[in-house]
Amino acid sequence: MARSQQTFSKSEKEKKRLKKREDKRKKMEARKLEKEENGSQGIEFAYVDHNGHLTDTPPDPSKKVKVKAKHIEISIPKTSDGEKEEFDPVRMGTVSFFDHSKGFGFIIDSENQEKYFTHISGVVGEINESDKVSFELEKGPRGWNAVKVAKV
Repeated sequence: MARSQQTFSKSEKEKKRLKKREDKRKKMEARKLEKEENGSQGIEFAYVDHNGHLTDTPPDPSKKVKVKAKHIEISIPKTSDGEKEEFDPVRMGTVSFFDHSKGFGFIIDSENQEKYFTHISGVVGEINESDKVSFELEKGPRGWNAVKVAKV
């Protein structure tokens, strides 16, 4: 005697699917009846007035503002020569740690007290701990690195 291929979970899933389809059909019929009773015309319109607010009445054409396409800027505004910020890439600091055998160390910036990593390849000349140095910053794989480090 063969076993039935219809399991309990399969029949329950089929019942849920049929019930969902029937509910959907009933909702659709209810919407049709409501539309016929209320005389709904479909989608209502929303207008935007001259201030950018949504309204249900069309905007007054006399308040319409003409904007020329060449006056619209879609980028960062250019700074004039008088507005340029002076940024000095050379910073001053103190060597807090430097290991000559391993070839790296750390410099503390005198301006903001941040610690920056430096490698022997970015050092110009000879530096030791507690030396005053000038340096520039460069983005490295793990953060900012001090490069072009020179003793002051």
